[in-house]
Amino acid sequence: MNELSHIDQRGQAHMVDVSGKENTVRTAAALGRIRLNPAMYRAVTDNTGKKGDVLSVARIAGIQAAKRTWELIPLCHALQLTHVSVEFTLLPEEQSVECRCEVKCVGKTGVEMEALTGVNIALLTIYDMCKALGQDMVIGPIWLQEKTGGKTGAYRREELP
Repeated sequence: MNELSHIDQRGQAHMVDVSGKENTVRTAAALGRIRLNPAMYRAVTDNTGKKGDVLSVARIAGIQAAKRTWELIPLCHALQLTHVSVEFTLLPEEQSVECRCEVKCVGKTGVEMEALTGVNIALLTIYDMCKALGQDMVIGPIWLQEKTGGKTGAYRREELP
């Protein structure tokens, strides 16, 4: 059985000591979606939202969130990220926006949490910027699409969970 790395022998949470690990290139990408009502979807696609350019603001929010993940999730390490990108795909048949956050660093621990945080905050920003048109939005699913580097190696999940 695998043991949780953030739990010590006494069952208490602690920050994992990564000082003995080698620096390697670490990458991760996460995906998530937000479903909007027709008026919201038009405001996003036509760039007519009352608060401004929804996707540009959400992109910056996602990048900022990925960089500050260590401040939000208590046992995450502060990482020097070398790359963060947040991209959106419009899904008109679903009236949804898909967000993909990709993160990269050279370090001793992975960047999955940073990618997942970037997606979450980008989607929450879309919610915030569209809520003047109603609250009938649904965020999810959100998932880790891929990761490379580290002891556990590569992981990839293409399909929607």
